[in-house]
Amino acid sequence: MRHLGKTLVLILIGIFALPALARELPPPPGQPKPFELAEPVTFQLDNGLRVTLVYFGIVPKVTISVVVETGNKNEGADTWLSDLTGELMKEGTASRSALDIVNAAADMGGGVNIGVGLDQTSVSMDVLSEFGGDAIRLMADILQNPAFPSSEIPRIKQNFLRNLSIAKTTPRSLASEAFAKLLYGDHPYGVLFAGEEQLEAYTIEDIKGYYSENFGAARTRIYVVGQFDPGEMEAAIRGAFGDWQAGPAPLDLPPDPHSSLRVKLIDRPGSEQSTIYLGLPVKDMRDPDYVKFRVMHTLLSGSFSSRITQNIREDKGYTYSPRASIAHRKGTAYWVQVADITTDVTGAALTEIFYEIRNLQASVPPPEEVDKVQNYMAGIFVLQNGSRGGIIGQLAALDLQGLDASYLNTFVERVLEVTDEEVTALANSQLPLDQMTLVVVGDMALVEKQIRALPELAGAEYVE
Repeated sequence: MRHLGKTLVLILIGIFALPALARELPPPPGQPKPFELAEPVTFQLDNGLRVTLVYFGIVPKVTISVVVETGNKNEGADTWLSDLTGELMKEGTASRSALDIVNAAADMGGGVNIGVGLDQTSVSMDVLSEFGGDAIRLMADILQNPAFPSSEIPRIKQNFLRNLSIAKTTPRSLASEAFAKLLYGDHPYGVLFAGEEQLEAYTIEDIKGYYSENFGAARTRIYVVGQFDPGEMEAAIRGAFGDWQAGPAPLDLPPDPHSSLRVKLIDRPGSEQSTIYLGLPVKDMRDPDYVKFRVMHTLLSGSFSSRITQNIREDKGYTYSPRASIAHRKGTAYWVQVADITTDVTGAALTEIFYEIRNLQASVPPPEEVDKVQNYMAGIFVLQNGSRGGIIGQLAALDLQGLDASYLNTFVERVLEVTDEEVTALANSQLPLDQMTLVVVGDMALVEKQIRALPELAGAEYVE
């Protein structure tokens, strides 16, 4: 028993000593690996429809997305008409009911997704490889022969009206609506929400008119990524989409974003938090310095370990989930810092955000900080492109901006080439404080004085 006691003591000593060993520094990270996408196969049908095929992965599945360059940008003054059209396209074709579509997709091991955005409308499926051709034919039927049953319009409108009423009471929705309006004015990019009466007034004729004016092969690109037989896939696409009408060319409607120091305050009495949107137009993906800007953005505010997040979340506790992003539209982009801040420290949080921007503009960041950001971005980029859907999303974004797929294969290399000095240079050229747009939603009885006292906003125009 005495020997057993000694053995137990030695075991316990070993157990309690393990954390000391675990605290040894890990080895340094290896060099980030470049992302290499297989060479896409591209071709174009006689009607103008373009196709991109990428052989990818080892799982016997294929993701197919038919992307039409039409969306909210094409509505004119008829806000959300494209969204209504997209929803009604889910309700069947001339030869299939909505249930028939669901069952057909399920038999292929997948489902049909229809999404409407500012610039693009997509019909997508992710199915077992053996059903790739069948999926092409099903999506062709949905896009070319929508039934548009008028009986479904009241239900869809009610869903939209319910979503609208919720959005109009949500601080971030109110802030994003005002921010977009200040940047893009009456351009469709600046109008996020339809009016209730406007929604109620749309008819089946309006929806059919929008479809006939905006859908066709000339605006369409098909992306196929995964495991498939290239010859069979091309034959299926040509057979299903070859006779589709060309329709109109893509709409060219470039925005003219506003850039000056402006503030909009939206009163929400009794609110315990203030929601802020702070940003301005910036370089888009077509600019040679865009990747450098992305590195600067990630270091300043675009990751959990970024300077602004560490300051106002970790160090000060002013907000729980601040985030910044670069939002892309066709031919334009904007940078925006978003945060929900405790009411009584709204001004203090903005002071810290302004401080971090000025600090990066004044001082070159240390090499180890930039290295950390570059390694993070390289890893995230590879992960984002590690799925069939992720690759299609990247390719569709590049095509929208008129960029080649080779952009993806050089991205990591360009990230790693950015210098410390270039980070500071981009902070100065792209984030001038006297060009910022600020929207604040909160209890103005407690917040407005804090905002107006900020020296960075001394010369701002306050917009009603």
